[in-house]
Amino acid sequence: MSRIGLLFGGRSVEHEISLVSARGVAAAMASSPQLECVPIGVTADGSWLGPDASRETLAGDGTRVVKRDTDVNHVSIVPGAGFRLRHGDGPDQSLGIDVVFPLIHGWGGEDGRLQGALELAGVPYVGAGVAGSAVAMDKVFARRLFAERGLPVCDWLAVERHEVDGDVAGVAARIVRELGFPVFVKPANCGSSLGVVKVLAEDDLEDALRSAARFDRRLVVERGHDVREVECAVLGNECLEASVLGEIVPSNDFYDFDAKYIDDASALKIPAPLPGALVERIRALALDAYRALDLVGFGRVDFFVDRENSDVWVNEVNTLPGFTPISMFPKLWEASGLSYTRLIERLVELALDADRGSPPALD
Repeated sequence: MSRIGLLFGGRSVEHEISLVSARGVAAAMASSPQLECVPIGVTADGSWLGPDASRETLAGDGTRVVKRDTDVNHVSIVPGAGFRLRHGDGPDQSLGIDVVFPLIHGWGGEDGRLQGALELAGVPYVGAGVAGSAVAMDKVFARRLFAERGLPVCDWLAVERHEVDGDVAGVAARIVRELGFPVFVKPANCGSSLGVVKVLAEDDLEDALRSAARFDRRLVVERGHDVREVECAVLGNECLEASVLGEIVPSNDFYDFDAKYIDDASALKIPAPLPGALVERIRALALDAYRALDLVGFGRVDFFVDRENSDVWVNEVNTLPGFTPISMFPKLWEASGLSYTRLIERLVELALDADRGSPPALD
């Protein structure tokens, strides 16, 4: 049996989403004879709680990881020595973690920062490595890599926060001139559609730029189309598998934060009702996008499909998708013949098998 360090919570605005995902994964691990869950909750201010306090968090119905006055244990990562548990001022001890399953969405969890710490600790982990995590999270870098590989993306512009602060009218004029309307204004490094604004007219553009710039120093402004939102799940390191496709029918004008998590009215169609040839093209593009970002383990590739002519654009690759039992990623694999629990086991196997390179030997 492998001991799996389940990391959840974190300092990003997606903290609460991470906790929901962790409850789903912990329940699946409890039903697996291969996996022992060692939960490690991370508070919003960055404290790493010990397994006992973290289990209580998962067993409760709270929406945040909170450190209590009675929680004297804390966890740290030690380069070359893995995860250590310290009790107050006493000596620390190894947690004996074989593989880490990071479920910290957003900043500090899926952007390469945590992956770098895990590399230094010498602990295998589920999902993309340092570079893949960082470029997939950054919508500017990802689009540039997609373009280099010849993958279709919507017309877009990169905008810096200092440009918005210094001359928002000039930035807006450039967007109108080069992209027209509608456009989507997006923070470059946020997930869950946080900070994303759909803009239909020039009068609203400057406010949308200022709003998105509160979330990140870089923005992506993308030409909008009348599209269907289609997703494909990918598994693998060198040998890749693509799932059946799913279509999201958002309850709002687009699949924004409220449509994803608040109003519970969006629908998932699995498999997506698309012609067979189009399905196979999208699945092939999903594998190409995954390879373009040098990913391993797993990812969910999101597409736009034009309602009128079926043109396809790659939107983004999510290296740490939602993992509740009703989230799109596990639902796609369930429809492809892989149960939720077996999916978790498979991800651990891929983590142990991943070739992430190693430091050169010293003389």
